Amino acid sequence: MRFLVFPLPAFFALALSACSLTPELAKPAAPIPTAYPQQTASAPAEHGADLGWRSMFGDLRLQRLIALAVENNRDLHIAALNVEAVQAQYGIQRAARLPGIDATGSATRQWTAVNNGSNPAVSVAVQNQFGASVGLSAFEIDLFGRVRSLSDAAFARYLASDQGRRAAQIALVGAVADAYFAERLAQEQLQLSEHTLSDWNQSLDLAQRLKAARQSSALDVAHAEGQVAMAEADAEARRRALAQAGNALRLLIGVEIPGDLPPPLSLQAQSVVTQLPAGLPSDLLYRRPDIQQAEHSLVAANADIGAARAAFFPQLSLTASLGYASPAMSGLFDGGQRVWSFAPQLTVPLFSGGRLRSELRLAEVRKLSAVAEYERAIQTAFREVADGLAGRETYARQIEAQTRAVASAERRAELSSLRYRAGTEGRLELLDAQRQLYAARQTQLDLRRSEFGSAVALYKALGGGLRDTDVGADRTP
Repeated sequence: MRFLVFPLPAFFALALSACSLTPELAKPAAPIPTAYPQQTASAPAEHGADLGWRSMFGDLRLQRLIALAVENNRDLHIAALNVEAVQAQYGIQRAARLPGIDATGSATRQWTAVNNGSNPAVSVAVQNQFGASVGLSAFEIDLFGRVRSLSDAAFARYLASDQGRRAAQIALVGAVADAYFAERLAQEQLQLSEHTLSDWNQSLDLAQRLKAARQSSALDVAHAEGQVAMAEADAEARRRALAQAGNALRLLIGVEIPGDLPPPLSLQAQSVVTQLPAGLPSDLLYRRPDIQQAEHSLVAANADIGAARAAFFPQLSLTASLGYASPAMSGLFDGGQRVWSFAPQLTVPLFSGGRLRSELRLAEVRKLSAVAEYERAIQTAFREVADGLAGRETYARQIEAQTRAVASAERRAELSSLRYRAGTEGRLELLDAQRQLYAARQTQLDLRRSEFGSAVALYKALGGGLRDTDVGADRTP
């Protein structure tokens, strides 16, 4: 009895303080330069990721849409449930490091018929057995850290899944902003197409009246009709783009767009921070959730190697119980009815057909793959930030130049209209001026939309989009 009670704490202490065969993890050096292109090594202390999305996007309608998406988007909801599932798996694996203690009650009634040979009478023997015990079953004494390595790997995967949820939230914020700006672009391009179509219908009407008055030819009417048909086709394309952008926005939000949202702002009136400070490339290692996710996956793969190594060594398990047994229920808990059992078991792997060695090799290969994925995540992040910075440096100048081009096209179209009405310029010159103005205005809208898209991409690349949440999605694991 004393042998059972007193050694158990020693076994538990041995299990919790087992040695570990997990190799020391040395993270690879970040395979990126110390500075972004056209940037010095010294960077301002502020960082674009510190900017909340309410400060990033000044449009109140867009802010409401992002808040609705964070609360209702199904993909983000699935990512959060995946975190909970992996957390539960970690809880299961962690529980294997502690002994499971069970209470057992039993009752057995055995009936036996005995034939006394020549005596035809049959006697009946009835035996009763009652028992109650507390014990543990097949608890593994973690001598070489196998159970601990599995628990560490499960915890690292839980952290990786939570970083995946954070990365999904960043992607969602950017996707909602992109879809919203695409909707605004389609709406304004549709308005421009309809306005242009109205002007060109008037021009067609003028050409038809001039032909009726024998002051122009049928060729001028044909040119005007072709121009109107082109504008009608373009207007239909804009209506389609507007409907598709609205569908994409509703899918991202996860609910129908409420009718009480603030009115939208035009692209020209949008307040979007386009000059985001990027900091240094090394900042990405702890600001980008996808990089942290890859790092935790690397930690998990490294812990799997420790578990695979420990499988080569003996495994010691313990089954023990302490309780009472009696043939009568009334005397079950009398002092003389106590029983105990103590059954340690040592398992030594002798032959497995190469399975253990293959499992170790598989764990090592998966670690090498995790290293490559970690390095790729860093390189991808660097490239995305570099692309965003290139857009930040060039879009403003391009839009300023395009604005001058629109002003020039407007002057040309106005002068061509005056000269055509005065009869000093042909119909072809006027049509060409009108088409140039229409194309210049469409390009101006496209550039404004592209500038916002570049700013959104840079914001995501820097790790922005985790602040200003209304539903507490930015949990700390």
